[in-house]
Amino acid sequence: MYMHASGAFFSYEMDEVQNWLRSPWQAKLGSAQGGPYLAAHLRRKDFIWGHREDVPSLQGAVKKIRGIMKKHKLTRVFVATDADEEELAELKKLLPEMVQFEPTWEELELFKDGGVAIIDQWICAHARYFIGTSVSTFSFRIHEEREILGFDPKTTYNRFCGDEELDCEQPTHWKIVY
Repeated sequence: MYMHASGAFFSYEMDEVQNWLRSPWQAKLGSAQGGPYLAAHLRRKDFIWGHREDVPSLQGAVKKIRGIMKKHKLTRVFVATDADEEELAELKKLLPEMVQFEPTWEELELFKDGGVAIIDQWICAHARYFIGTSVSTFSFRIHEEREILGFDPKTTYNRFCGDEELDCEQPTHWKIVY
């Protein structure tokens, strides 16, 4: 016997359950469209020092964001970042169409930093287009979620490049095998 989210109980044969688990969760790649915004994960802090060649300047990131927004006819960008207050103020000045999830004190107490990060990931995963940070687990999880949801890999596996990076290799498309 199984309990549905509504609270109702159902009885299934095991093969019926396995068929149910297989079919609806396998979204066809390219079937998801996403919300009318670009999402960007822009790592700063320790990544500026540890991955210098992979992290763009704020001006370089804004240039890339504006190019994507123009190409995909988007007017808003959601930015998930760990930038300090000074860099965040500069980013908002350079990119006034930027939005962020800014939790209230009550929400921060309830969700903690980890919960806020998950909310940022969820918003990024549901965007029309996503660009992340190289070798970041946070960006990798967004790629993975978008793959599960059925987003086109061309709108999913993208990353910022360092300002001086000549050969900017994009993230590998890791197919999920069901």
